[in-house]
Amino acid sequence: MRIDQIIENADRPVFSFEFFPPKTPEGEANLQRALAELQELKPDYVSVTYGAGGSTRGKTLDIIRDIKAEHGLEAMAHFTCVNATTDDLRGVLNEMREVGIDNVLALRGDPPQGEERWTKTEGGLEYSRELIELIDTEYEFAIGAAAFPEVHIDATDAESDLRYLKQKVDAGAKFLITQLFFDNAHYYDFVERARDIGVDVPIIPGIMPIMNAGQVRRMTAMCGTEIPGPLQEQLEQRADDPAAAAELGVAYATLQCADLLANGAPGIHFYTLNKSPSTRAILSALRLMRPWERAASLVE
Repeated sequence: MRIDQIIENADRPVFSFEFFPPKTPEGEANLQRALAELQELKPDYVSVTYGAGGSTRGKTLDIIRDIKAEHGLEAMAHFTCVNATTDDLRGVLNEMREVGIDNVLALRGDPPQGEERWTKTEGGLEYSRELIELIDTEYEFAIGAAAFPEVHIDATDAESDLRYLKQKVDAGAKFLITQLFFDNAHYYDFVERARDIGVDVPIIPGIMPIMNAGQVRRMTAMCGTEIPGPLQEQLEQRADDPAAAAELGVAYATLQCADLLANGAPGIHFYTLNKSPSTRAILSALRLMRPWERAASLVE
């Protein structure tokens, strides 16, 4: 089923999980365990990432086939322009269509490992907007795109980044999933500015539960995400205690998601890192709290 239709027809927030193709047998076991445990939470859909340069293309499609057939879940394939000609991209899209995939998250992609700057492949595409146009013109997938509340690291400024987001929506993106963030004020300001320039599709916040201090520092440095001072201070106090950092991560993400849902966010996309305990705890707590009902009462 198309994710844009899932969102449109839902009478409550939509919850989704993101996984990545593992590289080792141990990683494969972790993924299968996480899928089995998170399946019990009945997410509205899941997504599977696409490695640099399309390096995990086969695994991505295999995992999605398994998710749909063995777990009965709707799934979305991430898809990038990296190291691919336009004909290459069409070939993968044809394969996705043949295996029954309905949803694609269209991304430019990061530079391949070992390269610092993005370079367009000869005969390929330079921008995610062009990929969205290709998919929308020639295929019938539901297309999602990325959004950046704290500005894409390669953008000149916030205004140009927002204008480019509008171009992606105009090209055919039906919903947006944000980069991870830890300060909800960035999301609220971003959504307001996006609506002001005519971006009218759902903007789903992407949330990553913190699992350890070192990991979150590395990830935020890569994508330019701010860690608020008080949270940073608490993480530093737990720098040598991963279990305590993970407990803080669950508590913080639960409060963060509750606030987002109480203020009208259309759902939450969890960056699971192929692990289930934190996401299970957060989503279970949210379903008990039902903070979105507070948002509905304010509207009424």
